[in-house]
Amino acid sequence: MADTDTSGWDAIVIGSGMSGGWAAKELCERGLKVLVLERGRPITPEDDYTDMLDPWERPHLDRVNEDEKAKHYPVQSKVYSFSETTKQFWVKDDEHPYEISQGGDFNWRRGYHLGGRSLMWGRQSYRLGPNDFTANKNDGHGVDWPIRYDDLAPWYDHVEKFAGISGARDNIDILPDGQHFLPPFEMNCAEIEFRKKIASNYDDRQMIMGRVANLSRPTDDQTALGRGQCQTRNRCHQGCSFGAYFSSLSATLPAAEATGNLTVITDAIVQELEFDAASEKVTGVRVVNAKTKDASVYRSKIVFLNASTIPTAMILLNSKSEAMPRGLANRSDQVGRNIMDHVGGSKVLASVPGNRDKYYWGNRPTGSYIPRYRNVGDQASEFKRGYAFQVYSWRNGVSAGASSIGKEFKLKNRTPGTWSMMLDAFCEVLPYADNRVKLHNNKTDAWGTPVPVVHANMGENEKAVLNAAHEDALEMFGAAGFENIYAVEKPDTHMTAIGGRTHEMGTARMGRDPETSVLNKWNRAHDVKNLFITDGSAMTSSACQNPSLTYMALSARAAHYAADQIQNGDL
Repeated sequence: MADTDTSGWDAIVIGSGMSGGWAAKELCERGLKVLVLERGRPITPEDDYTDMLDPWERPHLDRVNEDEKAKHYPVQSKVYSFSETTKQFWVKDDEHPYEISQGGDFNWRRGYHLGGRSLMWGRQSYRLGPNDFTANKNDGHGVDWPIRYDDLAPWYDHVEKFAGISGARDNIDILPDGQHFLPPFEMNCAEIEFRKKIASNYDDRQMIMGRVANLSRPTDDQTALGRGQCQTRNRCHQGCSFGAYFSSLSATLPAAEATGNLTVITDAIVQELEFDAASEKVTGVRVVNAKTKDASVYRSKIVFLNASTIPTAMILLNSKSEAMPRGLANRSDQVGRNIMDHVGGSKVLASVPGNRDKYYWGNRPTGSYIPRYRNVGDQASEFKRGYAFQVYSWRNGVSAGASSIGKEFKLKNRTPGTWSMMLDAFCEVLPYADNRVKLHNNKTDAWGTPVPVVHANMGENEKAVLNAAHEDALEMFGAAGFENIYAVEKPDTHMTAIGGRTHEMGTARMGRDPETSVLNKWNRAHDVKNLFITDGSAMTSSACQNPSLTYMALSARAAHYAADQIQNGDL
């Protein structure tokens, strides 16, 4: 990539992950010279991905030493995909500290490298629906979104077509279809049976194939980028050498680079943004080199701040000036507030009778999905908002007993066990002003950045919605005639902390009123003309769908608006 300079850029994008990659691609394709600043190290798929290793080639059976977990990864190691060969994608907690205020509960799961968490996400890709953009206004919790579904719908189409989302057109109002879906992966026999049972037992709900950002059948444009078809190995958490799942490294950054307009600098920790009150613009991005700790200032016409929800708030709060003593773009005092995620903690399992003569081909990268059906339309409930279920099913392990050895062991291992299924509830979290991140008054990290202090808790509504989802899951399995139903007795005592779903969002929310929000309808800061934020910080409510597809759509939409403003001479 091109040699770096400290000035003369049309745009600086801070962060190279899910939203930063999209901002860079769209701006580069509009002809802007773009500098991407990534605080982490570079990633080379052929060296860093481990999806080609067979199980017996992975050190220590891919298990991480318990002492190493306790010392370096007490938070990161709780992620399902954390292992000896993937720990490189997760930060060492002791090297990147944060504090939780008394009475709070927060898990911050993150990786600092090129591509960010677009390398580690679960790839579930669902649009927010029309009701999600009016929910705050309708029930009075939070501020009203400054956009509606129709504003974002064409940008959902735009990003789905490029990223490659496999799924069916299911004609569900609350979960809008895409116009460019790739063919869906197939349901297995257990899921087909459960789908039929749901259809016969309920008028208000249905089960669909999960929509996932894996290339079931690549288009010519995707192949031209070097991406290949999903091999249905379900090794996505180890990286995909085929480029079959969407990430910044496999898709948006290569597309941006192909324009000749992209420069990337890694190991560049952004600490603050310089602000000129007279012009109401960011005039510089102050950076510390992660290795040398040397400082630099980079300058551009516009800045996209896409560092991820907590770091984005930290950068804004650390960018104090005489004109903005509470932090950049923080007239509303909403920067750092309203941290949301999704609630989990109810995982209901059951045995699926029959189908012992059937199996499945390969290992799909997704399960099935039951979209939200509670509090839709005119329904009334004891709680606000709703939930959806991600559905996982599998054929259980071999039937051989522990005493079997040799030929007998091999013969018994030819016959798998029974079918099982799990319903994993994803519930909406409301925005609460007291769920927030601040900067520590006197503690800094190794690079001189103030340590974040997070206060976050689930509320009574989150407990109620999780309990309701739990009861529904039990009822659906029972009505289907499934057996050996197992679940925790009180799900709200097992509910995930904020951050537990790795969907933290909301610290610089969009809104109509500069007194109660940070960003306008174009994701531009109300009080900073050339500052755009399109990562999870911008979310005004959380809905119950996985949020990354919405980050992508917001990023593409804002990038084109910003490019228009530059070309019109307004920025």
